Amino acid sequence: MGFYYLFILFLGVVLLGGGTIKWVVSRSVKKVLYLFVFGIVLIATSLFLLTPSSSEIIYHLIH
Repeated sequence: MGFYYLFILFLGVVLLGGGTIKWVVSRSVKKVLYLFVFGIVLIATSLFLLTPSSSEIIYHLIH
């Protein structure tokens, strides 16, 4: 499962990088902003899932 968490982290970094590289004011600003925000969300999620007690926190949130 750690592989998938690292894959999510890598995907988030790629989307974040793509969002910052294409940061040009044009009609595609909305698309770039979505890439930027989605990249940040993926990075935060994967870092949370990689913490040692994340499964316990998720268990308590569900129950």
